[in-house]
Amino acid sequence: MTDAEMIESPDAGQQLARLRAIMHRLRAPGGCPWDAEQTHESIVPNLIEETYETVDTIQRGDHDHLKEELGDLLLQVVFHSEIAEEAGRFNLDDVARGISEKLVRRHPHVFADSDVATTDGVLSQWDAIKRVEKGDEEKPFLHGVGKGLPGLIRAAKLQKKAAKVGFDWPEESGVIAKIHEELHELQSAVDQQDLNAVAEEMGDLLFSVVNLARFRDIDPEVLMATANAKFESRFGAMERMLKTDGFTLDAASTSQMESAWELAKSMRGI
Repeated sequence: MTDAEMIESPDAGQQLARLRAIMHRLRAPGGCPWDAEQTHESIVPNLIEETYETVDTIQRGDHDHLKEELGDLLLQVVFHSEIAEEAGRFNLDDVARGISEKLVRRHPHVFADSDVATTDGVLSQWDAIKRVEKGDEEKPFLHGVGKGLPGLIRAAKLQKKAAKVGFDWPEESGVIAKIHEELHELQSAVDQQDLNAVAEEMGDLLFSVVNLARFRDIDPEVLMATANAKFESRFGAMERMLKTDGFTLDAASTSQMESAWELAKSMRGI
């Protein structure tokens, strides 16, 4: 089947190949100028944006749009693979082959003779195989953990990895005490007007709060997204109240905004 025929194919079993053919046509001479100009580096923001939009639909339980967002995310994989194929480095088949082989290697309890039968055992086995594959046996234990991830997510991954070798609080009360300690140290830095110390202590406090989220088995990024959504909703309600009273955000006083904010907080579902 030619690329032109593949692009028009309605066959359910050919849709990934169809997407690949469409991407190839967009990048080819006579295709789309914008697509043809892109590089791995230039479309990194697209990759990040599509990833977060996919996460957002999942967190909101928006299953109607999840398919669309997964498609947008898949396009990024196909796009990067097409760019790499043009440069003779690898193609989409290589990407799929690589992840398939990795899954088989790292699930010996399914595809080989490992007798691991628990989730904890599976995760420990995965990490051990991964360290051997990457030649990390002699490198620091936390080497490479979560590189490139947003700070909150990476903090949780670092803590979780350290906990696997017993470096962890025995009880949640220890984590909460640590949060109080870091908050006290932050207040001291603020009182001393030590700007460098303030920044450092704020980081320590955030790190400790992430640890509490980990203890509660809650993704800190999800917590932050929920807090952001709550703030946005309440701020919008506050803005609407002020407009009802004839005030814009710029014209309203601090006390008027605070009053409307408190009322917004008391409203159900906001």
